[in-house]
Amino acid sequence: MNNLPHETSPPARSRIAELIPGAYFYDAWSVKAGDPKLPALAQFQKALAQTPSWVNTCMSLRNRVVSFVGLKNLGALDNVNTFRNASEYQPGERIGIFTLFENTFSEALLGDRDKHLNVTLSVHCTPPAQDAEVVVTVTTVVQVNNFLGRLYMLPVVPMHRLIAPTVLKAVAKA
Repeated sequence: MNNLPHETSPPARSRIAELIPGAYFYDAWSVKAGDPKLPALAQFQKALAQTPSWVNTCMSLRNRVVSFVGLKNLGALDNVNTFRNASEYQPGERIGIFTLFENTFSEALLGDRDKHLNVTLSVHCTPPAQDAEVVVTVTTVVQVNNFLGRLYMLPVVPMHRLIAPTVLKAVAKA
């Protein structure tokens, strides 16, 4: 049976659910965890560490293009310390291209704030139950702040729909 990421609904009990009403964009992708004992942030670290090179090439191109309009250079998606334990991270610290907002065993909220938009990402693990599979769901919510944000999202939405499930595939690996 294949275990590929699939588009789904955001988890109802996720902290990100309250950000969805009024969002410019949101989506959610799920996959069965290959290592169900990992906390949510460690699942995210695992995914980022195995980011395909083509995704980092896209990020590099993004960083060069947006520099002309004064947006942040976010760096590479796989810029994550795989040797640091997920529980050691504190809110405000960077993990890959994101800032950690909240970190519990079952959910990590991360994101980025800029003049054109606010992005919040939830990495949510279903609570392990007896003989139940742990499903990891990554939900992305984007609030745009101005016309530049709407313009920025035109190429980002289709690329995000390719990148999110591609990166999430690593979570399925044992």
